[in-house]
Amino acid sequence: MIRLFHVSDVHFGAEDPAALAWFAERVAVEKPDAVIMTGDLTMRATKREFQAGGEWLQSLGVPVTVEVGNHDIPYYWDPFRRFFAPYQRYAAVERMIEKPLDLPGVTVVPLKTTARAQWRWNWSKGRVSLSSLRRALALIEQAPKDHLILVAAHHPLIEGGTKGTAKTRNGDEALTQLAAAGAHAVLSGHVHDPFDVPVDRHGWIIRMIGAGTLSKRTRKTPPAFNEIRIEGQGFETLVRRFGETAPHVITEDMRAG
Repeated sequence: MIRLFHVSDVHFGAEDPAALAWFAERVAVEKPDAVIMTGDLTMRATKREFQAGGEWLQSLGVPVTVEVGNHDIPYYWDPFRRFFAPYQRYAAVERMIEKPLDLPGVTVVPLKTTARAQWRWNWSKGRVSLSSLRRALALIEQAPKDHLILVAAHHPLIEGGTKGTAKTRNGDEALTQLAAAGAHAVLSGHVHDPFDVPVDRHGWIIRMIGAGTLSKRTRKTPPAFNEIRIEGQGFETLVRRFGETAPHVITEDMRAG
């Protein structure tokens, strides 16, 4: 069995130290095969926040892949850095960013959903560019045909029934194309509450899986991460909530709950 820990929205700068210590302890004790971090490692994309977040991820001692979240790009009040050097402060985590993972029977494919600018007021929402989608589809094409394909993004491609929203532009079409290519699930964060929703695209079921947050910026759910247990091409998502000993299997009727 392959076990993955799916964590998101840690928000160094607004992190919950107790929740971070709890997660690191679970990794040390349970030794998952990899950690998938689906964005918003930082709160304001400062060098200090990236340094702290990078050191925390490196200390876990397992393979890690990191997606870029909207909070990981410099804010509007730093327009030069946002538009011309948005990734300059990533040194501590550079090798982990959008890193494909190949595990026994499992391939994890990155999909960028952040944008430096958009034709709408709220730039925190998601956007799938044609180039990002093409890269993800190419990586899926290269994956062994018998592998379970998990796509890692920051924003949910379509809404998962949570209080927070992503409103990801081109997300619905991207989900359709990923399903057609054979992806089994899209892992995301951003909304700070967990969910696991099966979506039927022309007879192919692709699951939208969202993780909670390990920051102080919780919504409906206390600090949490997902554990994904994989047997062949079958898998289940369990929510691990801070302060609780028993994990919860998510079903469509248990969204964020």
